[in-house]
Amino acid sequence: MDSLWRAVSGQTNQLDDHDGVEFWSNPERTGWLTKQGQYIKTWRRRWFVLKQGKLFWFKESTVTRASRTRGVIPVASCLTVKGAEDVLNKQYAFELSLRTETMYFIADSEKEKEDWINSIGRSIVQHSRSVTDSEIVDYDSKR
Repeated sequence: MDSLWRAVSGQTNQLDDHDGVEFWSNPERTGWLTKQGQYIKTWRRRWFVLKQGKLFWFKESTVTRASRTRGVIPVASCLTVKGAEDVLNKQYAFELSLRTETMYFIADSEKEKEDWINSIGRSIVQHSRSVTDSEIVDYDSKR
């Protein structure tokens, strides 16, 4: 009944929308990026939050429990993340390739670009379904 009331009154539970990820608390990485729109290919500056294998974006940098996401990408569905200055002819650009599309972003500096590429890349590896914990082999451990 409570969920019905929230639906009727327009109050949605963010936890239901984002698999329980508390994007407003202790994110792995945050920052401004300029993102190309999915349908209308204009560039818009958005605040990005990377947490628990999901890349969220918002219009404002003040993110709270009540914040409305403008979008989310589950990084496990991403294939690659790499620089894209040559593709876009824009400084500090990088791309995130999914199975069905490629998304483009522009950071504010070379360091920011590299930091985002590294953070997203690490998250892709950590959340990839292609390798399970039981399949990981630690070659450095003593036998």
